[in-house]
Amino acid sequence: MEQFGSLTGRTPEAVSGVRALPEGGWSVLVDVVELERVPATTSVMATYRVDVDATGELFACERLRRFTRGTTDI
Repeated sequence: MEQFGSLTGRTPEAVSGVRALPEGGWSVLVDVVELERVPATTSVMATYRVDVDATGELFACERLRRFTRGTTDI
C-alpha cells in the first residue's frame, strides 16, 4: 500500500478484494478518494487493481472504475 500511495499520490481507503495470481503474488482491489466533497457521501471514489509479486513489490496498477461514495452496486 505504501508503494501504491507513492505512485498515485492517494491514500488507500479500503481493500475491497484480494486474489492470488497464477504466477505467484496477489491482485488487490483498493478503493481511494479521488475527489473529497461535502457531504462525504458525494465524494468521488475509485477502485484500483494493484498487482504485487510474491515478495510484496508492486508490478502493476490500473484504475478500474470511479463512483460516488454513496453509490451501491445492485
